Amino acid sequence: MTESAQFVEPDRIEGAPHPREAARIIGQDAAVSGFLDAYRSGRLHHAWLLIGPRGVGKATLAWALAKFLLATPEDDGPGLFGDPAPAPDRIDIDPDHPVVRRIMAGSEPGLKLIRRGGAGANERDREKAWLEGRFSQDIRIHEIRELSRFAQLSATEGGRRVVIVDAADEMNTQAANGLLKLLEEPPARTMFFLISHQPSRLLPTIRSRCRELRLSPLGSEDMQEALGLVLGDDAEMSDALVALSAGSVGEAVRLANLGGVGSYAALVDLFVELPRINRAHALRLAEEAAARGGETKLDLLIGLIELFLARVAKTGAAGRPPMPEAAGGEAELLGRLAPDVRKAREWADLADALGARLRHGRAVNLDPAALILDTVFRIQHTAGR
Repeated sequence: MTESAQFVEPDRIEGAPHPREAARIIGQDAAVSGFLDAYRSGRLHHAWLLIGPRGVGKATLAWALAKFLLATPEDDGPGLFGDPAPAPDRIDIDPDHPVVRRIMAGSEPGLKLIRRGGAGANERDREKAWLEGRFSQDIRIHEIRELSRFAQLSATEGGRRVVIVDAADEMNTQAANGLLKLLEEPPARTMFFLISHQPSRLLPTIRSRCRELRLSPLGSEDMQEALGLVLGDDAEMSDALVALSAGSVGEAVRLANLGGVGSYAALVDLFVELPRINRAHALRLAEEAAARGGETKLDLLIGLIELFLARVAKTGAAGRPPMPEAAGGEAELLGRLAPDVRKAREWADLADALGARLRHGRAVNLDPAALILDTVFRIQHTAGR
């Protein structure tokens, strides 16, 4: 891990290196091949939308492609960036290449990263908030205005330019409209990479001006290899972590750091006798989520509840529990709660309703203990029908 990874950044998972530091891409050969095919054919679009579940390597791929484009001489590239020439068959760039060194140092003039900035109404407050690790909830118009200035410089200085937006889903309306104007009239020699976890949240006009690169969840072997690169060679991918992370390295790191496997096991233990529940156990769970400084615990618990409900619904729809088990006794519990498709639909409807309620409650700062207890009792009610 480089020194830069020690700083708090809004686009970095805590406990993991920043995507710019990844040595190579794992498990996304189809997406890499799709880009290289376009590069070799001379049909290299000016804007790419990298979509897929959170944590599967979209940002890592965007940074790798940025290094590739900025380190590859324009004479070697086809289409948008130059005349046809012997085309590369891989995107890996030597970590000692000057472009890579500048990117790692944050001093590459041909690269612009758009992400959430510091929270604050003016530039001075935003700079202070950034240093303290306090970030805005969305990408705002002043970040896009910085991009406009960068685009103007690219026109005067020449050479390739690359823009990474991480994540495009987080743009507010003003920022999205500002970016759309740039996509409609793209600066010369400028490539846009938009990272999106939920492309349905983007303006249709933005999506229509991008070519999609779809990334898929990783298999267990790729997960183990990627986790080793992120957390070190001693990192182990347990069956429970495989089940809970669903092919997302980012989610596996987050769960490993927060003790997510143990928390999910406690959740299954709470529900194991549904429709009966241990009320003392439920109260302890709610109190932990409501403890001072427990925002991270609350977010983890909300995510695990949503995951539990999704796994219940999948059990009824598929006729069998998903494997591997994410906690001891989970398979028997899921099979009992959702024995058929009818019950699966009931649990899926509950998952949608509770998911929306939990997100709303979190957004408007409802009492965490009351929010969790209400959720538990609604699950109990559905199980007892």
